[in-house]
Amino acid sequence: MKLRPSLIAAAAVCALLVPTLVSASSSAKKPKDYAAIALNVLPPGEGADSGPNSTDQLALYDALTPLWNAVSPSNVRHFFKAETLGLEGKAQRVENTGRKGLTIKRDKWGVAHITGKTRADVLFGSGYVTAEDRNLLMQLVRGPSRIAALDVPGLDAFSLALSGRIFLPSRQAEDFLAAQYQVLESKGAKGRRMIADVDAFVAGVNAYIQKTGLQIPTWTRNDFVASAALIGGIFGVAGGDEVRRSEYLSALDTKLGAEHGRRVWDDLRQVKDASSPVSVPGTFPYGDASGSAMPGNAVVDDGSFEPYQPAGAKLAGHRSLSMSNALLVGAKKSVSKHPIFVAGPQVGYFWPEFFVELDMHGGGIDTRGASFPGIGYVVIGRGKDYAWSAMSSHSDIVDTFIETLCGGDDLHYLYKGECRAMGTFDAGVLKGRNGSPDQHLIFNTTVHGPVHGYATVGGKRVAVARQRSTYGRESASALAFADLNTNKVTSAKSFFAAMNQEEFSFNWVYADNRDIAYFSAARLPKRAPGVDIGLPTIGTGEFDWQGFEPLASHARGINPPSGYIVAWNNRPAKGYSAPDDQWSWGRVQRVQLLGEALKRFKKHNVASVVGAMNQAATQDLRAVIVWPAIKAMLAKGPAPNARDAQMVAIVDAWRNRGGSRLDGDLDGKIDDPGAAVMDAAWPKIADAVMTPALGQSLADRLAQLIPRDDNANDQGSAYDSGWYGYVQKDLTGSALTYCGQGDEHACVVSLWLAIDDAGDQLQAAQGPNPAAWRADATGERIRFAPGLLGKTMRWTNRPTFQQVISFSRHRPR
Repeated sequence: MKLRPSLIAAAAVCALLVPTLVSASSSAKKPKDYAAIALNVLPPGEGADSGPNSTDQLALYDALTPLWNAVSPSNVRHFFKAETLGLEGKAQRVENTGRKGLTIKRDKWGVAHITGKTRADVLFGSGYVTAEDRNLLMQLVRGPSRIAALDVPGLDAFSLALSGRIFLPSRQAEDFLAAQYQVLESKGAKGRRMIADVDAFVAGVNAYIQKTGLQIPTWTRNDFVASAALIGGIFGVAGGDEVRRSEYLSALDTKLGAEHGRRVWDDLRQVKDASSPVSVPGTFPYGDASGSAMPGNAVVDDGSFEPYQPAGAKLAGHRSLSMSNALLVGAKKSVSKHPIFVAGPQVGYFWPEFFVELDMHGGGIDTRGASFPGIGYVVIGRGKDYAWSAMSSHSDIVDTFIETLCGGDDLHYLYKGECRAMGTFDAGVLKGRNGSPDQHLIFNTTVHGPVHGYATVGGKRVAVARQRSTYGRESASALAFADLNTNKVTSAKSFFAAMNQEEFSFNWVYADNRDIAYFSAARLPKRAPGVDIGLPTIGTGEFDWQGFEPLASHARGINPPSGYIVAWNNRPAKGYSAPDDQWSWGRVQRVQLLGEALKRFKKHNVASVVGAMNQAATQDLRAVIVWPAIKAMLAKGPAPNARDAQMVAIVDAWRNRGGSRLDGDLDGKIDDPGAAVMDAAWPKIADAVMTPALGQSLADRLAQLIPRDDNANDQGSAYDSGWYGYVQKDLTGSALTYCGQGDEHACVVSLWLAIDDAGDQLQAAQGPNPAAWRADATGERIRFAPGLLGKTMRWTNRPTFQQVISFSRHRPR
């Protein structure tokens, strides 16, 4: 259904403004709320038990998916729940915490509305509710989160938590965590106030533990620090993969020669691709990159890296789901003449849900939104008259340093002209399981951080250390959330100042009744001249970091001329370098789907923006953006047979219908046969383009660094792979680089062969009629980790916690 602008205009008044006036006058005791509309959804639900509140939001979330863009002002509220400040309607139950001055009421969705006389009351309530709703998860990640804070080599903290293994930290580890409070103390009164918040939160957690009689150790200040490190480590850290990337450069040099190999390597990493989509205008240069060797870097010999694995075989690596997105419509593009905010982070799908939702008021705090267990503050949410959200930014805050060994062993390294002994860190004990022995986690350190292994450079043995800009100071980022939760933010510019305190790699978006804004936060290292951001740095001292970038260097923008801010983990702005572990910032990026979807209307209301988000959420990026380049090249040669020509026509027709991967009738198959053709043909097309120049071995190596496709645990694709850009760029460039090794005829023949091979594969499995072929939708359905919940949802490329907000008023500026 297509919405006419006239209907949108009427709905902006009738459906958005009137409910606010009613709710604002319904209770004098409610917090001041300046929103015209405020909605959110957090599947599967707030509860952590078998009750209805543990899955009731799943139905809301899943029901929106098949609507495509047919979202109207009359039905948009069917897919989200209210996100008002304060309790609306009658409380379903009231918590008895035993603390005077604190009231906790639950609404029909199980969300806790916390009201306190003092700030300490409110934070105590936050701790109590978090423990009640997410206690099992908090205990599960309690030990492994320390692994994240310590950067223990060879272990992935999130995978460790999901494995159920127990980690017992050492005294040295606990002292390391406790030292972070010195960072907060150094912030003066503001830092001390945050420490008091932590203590109140911890007291609330422990009050719940004591009340329930759970036989678990009481919560501590260090648990807060560790929780912050885990969250930052999963979603807010980028970089640190320089060794593998430089090994690939070494392999390219061997096959293609040093000059050509370096040129191909630079092309593949797309570090400063000027054609890549960005979220804000302007140029924000960050991170040097060069097409030739730089004096501050080393290239690790291919195949020489020996990772340090103190716990034996490495646990399966965790790749965070990168699906967070934001659609912000400015006042001039809004029917109501006020900005529209549809945004949210993707933290994966869990049962119980990883996020916990809190509504907190009192002692200067007025906020509602999502919090990570163990943090206490709302980290994604809203204040009285503004909303904010985040997505992983991939800003490079981790560098690998190559340490020159000296002293005749592996335990001494050269730094500033001295042969120094490495340090030793005793992290603690990882308990064995199923008869396996305990593992004592002890690793070496240099001035740059933990030693993650050894390798050779030019045949000479070296140590490999890793430096993270947030190491030992994770708790400092919470200062930003303290400001947000207490409504210290009063404008887009003050939002920038607040979020500049957040040191992990996140892009932040903001909206109030007048402005939309974007800020790319991180504690960005100032690298020494002569250092390429994508390669290991020589660690002898002369190429160490030289401080950190000021606010002025961060990519940011307010009310861009386009009237929109769209973001989907893409490059923040021109000139902003991709980190060494992110090679997908090319000319094709899924954020283009959001931009195209917003073009349906010249002006928007809340429902049309939600519709744009939902349209993009089930589109196949390969069909919508990449297929035209493939089709144009195929058109330069004849189809091998009628079946193959029909396959191309089927994909064309699918693309013209929007390229959706919906299973509308829930028969377990994607409705359109175009999806089946694309799924079978894409990996063959990708190899047809890239392997002639790289060879199969190096193409397979490239796919280990950046997958040909990015199927996420057999639950559909997030479409965040750089291969989409590789194919589109090569087939539309002035001259072919990879496909056919530069020979157009050979390229065309190879592409048709890929289509033909895919046709043979599908015909053998599903019969000779391409129109009857279907891709499986069952495997793409969203399942909730760790597998305790049997319910599933349709696949959708959409945030976990999503807000839909528009403000009509603001506090006096």
